Amino acid sequence: MKNNLICIVEFVKSLYPGNDFVPLHAPRFYGNERKYVMDAIDSTFVSSAGEYVNRFEQMMQHITGAKYAIATVNGTSALHLSLLLAGVKPENEVLTQPLTFVATCNAIAYCSAKPVFIDVDRDTMGLSPGKLKSFLESGTEMRNGQCFNRVTGNRIAACVPMHTFGHPCRIDELFDVCTQYNIALVEDAAESLGSYYKGQHTGTFGLLGILSFNGNKIATAGGGGVIITSDTDLGKKAKYLTTTAKVPHLYEFVHNEIGYNYRMPNLNAALICAQLEQLETYLANKRETAERYEEFFAAVADMNFVTEPENSRSNYWLNTVLAGSLEERDRLLKVTNDNGVMTRPVWKLMNKLEMFKDCQCGDLTNAEW
Repeated sequence: MKNNLICIVEFVKSLYPGNDFVPLHAPRFYGNERKYVMDAIDSTFVSSAGEYVNRFEQMMQHITGAKYAIATVNGTSALHLSLLLAGVKPENEVLTQPLTFVATCNAIAYCSAKPVFIDVDRDTMGLSPGKLKSFLESGTEMRNGQCFNRVTGNRIAACVPMHTFGHPCRIDELFDVCTQYNIALVEDAAESLGSYYKGQHTGTFGLLGILSFNGNKIATAGGGGVIITSDTDLGKKAKYLTTTAKVPHLYEFVHNEIGYNYRMPNLNAALICAQLEQLETYLANKRETAERYEEFFAAVADMNFVTEPENSRSNYWLNTVLAGSLEERDRLLKVTNDNGVMTRPVWKLMNKLEMFKDCQCGDLTNAEW
């Protein structure tokens, strides 16, 4: 086994000749990043009022096909506001998956709502339509057109699937189930810029979707996020609320409801505009790298490289390997990290974290696997 693991280290390093250390993420700035950022500085519009913010939103509309794109300071704020726009209120419940980054559940908690954890499918690692339907059929009831949890008595207001590591889940089936129970579908597409399911960009199937541009993403603004939607009312409301709910006026400051200082600064927008100009190059590089990993791991016993699910075109944000056992996984983590190749385990399940340990769970066999 040790020889196998050393072979893995040698293979990964062969992809990056001359590098003693191979990081998990490494942003690349080969295009107009410096030029656009300096232009934003020279304009003196470095905060949320600036032309690069508007340009970024237009670029995201074009990339995703959404009618509206609203720039935010990060993906978590985008998800928080999307849940509020979808009608999530205090003491409501939001169905989501336990296999996700903590930001998914933090955004739910920001609404003073509670997550309910539904299992994932093994092939997509995303929320399972079958498990979702089973939970709703056995554990909920409809009252006046709204879905209520039989166990807690609380209203189930939304469902948040996450496209894990950039691999699309069966989002069309999830949409159909949610529609049947009048539950708003809000997509956490934070990791899936450039991923498509049945030819449609992730984040555009639900009522609202969000993407992230953190420093570890395929294209980065340093931080940054975006809300995407094709609902005219929600699109306009999202932009209004992210700019502190300020009523437009030449010089007076009037705010007629609670708003949020969530709009992306122009400096970050300048950076992401330059990054998005190179998106197709980044995606091609990710796919080429994934293909080389897939070919390599086909010859490695007891380790399976995760490939894009059926009907999908994944961005391969993170290359992922399934080990044969926890012991084997932990040996892989130690040997790679000890030898200058950064690897990480999948996230600890959300229902195992202290702040979410008392949340209701469905059967989580696949997520635990």
